[in-house]
Amino acid sequence: MSKPKGFEKPAGVRDYLPHVVDKLRAIERNVLDCMSRWGYREMMTPTMEYYDTVGVASSTSDQKLFKLLNNRGTTMVLRSEMTAPIARVVSSLLKEEPLPLRISYHSNVFRAIEEEAGREVEFFQTGVELVGDDSAEADAEVVALAIASLQAAGVKKFKIAIGHVGFLNGLLEQTLPGRHEEQQKLKDELLRRDYVGYRDTVAELNLPSEQKKELEDILRLRGGIEICKQALELSSSLARYSIAHLCKVWEVLEAYGVSEHVLIDLTMIGDFSYYTGMTFEGYAAELGFPVCSGGRYDNLLGQFGRPAPATGFALKTNRILDGVDGLEVNIEGPVLIRYNAPQRKEAFAEAARLRQLGSKVVTRIVNSEQELAAYDNKIQQVYSDVKTYVSWT
Repeated sequence: MSKPKGFEKPAGVRDYLPHVVDKLRAIERNVLDCMSRWGYREMMTPTMEYYDTVGVASSTSDQKLFKLLNNRGTTMVLRSEMTAPIARVVSSLLKEEPLPLRISYHSNVFRAIEEEAGREVEFFQTGVELVGDDSAEADAEVVALAIASLQAAGVKKFKIAIGHVGFLNGLLEQTLPGRHEEQQKLKDELLRRDYVGYRDTVAELNLPSEQKKELEDILRLRGGIEICKQALELSSSLARYSIAHLCKVWEVLEAYGVSEHVLIDLTMIGDFSYYTGMTFEGYAAELGFPVCSGGRYDNLLGQFGRPAPATGFALKTNRILDGVDGLEVNIEGPVLIRYNAPQRKEAFAEAARLRQLGSKVVTRIVNSEQELAAYDNKIQQVYSDVKTYVSWT
């Protein structure tokens, strides 16, 4: 393998140029400010964690974890998502804090991918975790906050699709009792949105035609509150409980005044194995893939010794940064103060005064009238104002 050139970087990582960072920071500030107004406090966790704790508890498959050894030979991982690290902190450093806890974050995360896939191995997430509340009110709160956060990030046209893992688990176990491989294959096809493959798999199942139709009818369970009523007609007891919970969530979202942004999609199961209840994804009109995702994960904190229900979501900040143009970021250029040596003190004093007022200030020494005149042709569109402190006598 040839040695990389000095300007090359590893596959899947990127450089963020100043104008891109300006937009990223604006999204970050706007969203975290929105979350703060809902009572969520920001948390930061280490980039590197122990594999045997956070790595094992993470929903990310083992093959997608970045692993490394420390100088003692202990296996470490770069965090692949933020939910497991926050669960660790909530169960240790915050174990005396009364529940519910409302936590927000903005962090870079890492997932190993095949180089030819063209995907990023390091990206940003901004999200929340609501720990200690198992109610439909809590699930509706995080959905409503996800809507508010997308709007704060500049995403103007979007839809939130909500589902419930209990519905599919209950219906598949009722229809295919004990046939776990076949159940998993159907779930995988729904997760990939491979509806043709799903229908083909159903057709190959050794089932009565009535039960096959019941499984195919799942694909039509997408829409408004009327979907809940349709689903109740073909549901097991577990699925019925799940549908009743979604109905309550919808009722609360209507009270928030945001149900116009939401649809029910009972084919959705979420791409993380630790989800135990409601799941949801947000899709922007400009993009064909999710810009946020979340759901309920009531079993995760028990792995860290503090059993508690929890729900949350994460914005896929990079996708919003790259694919959505709704957030306008107007970056005003700095003030330029030019000076020569005799006026240096006065120029620096003025720069200090303006900086205390909140202005951005750049200073530049000029050594001759010719240099001053030549520089005038280059500054018109770079600086918001130009002040000159020179004396040639």
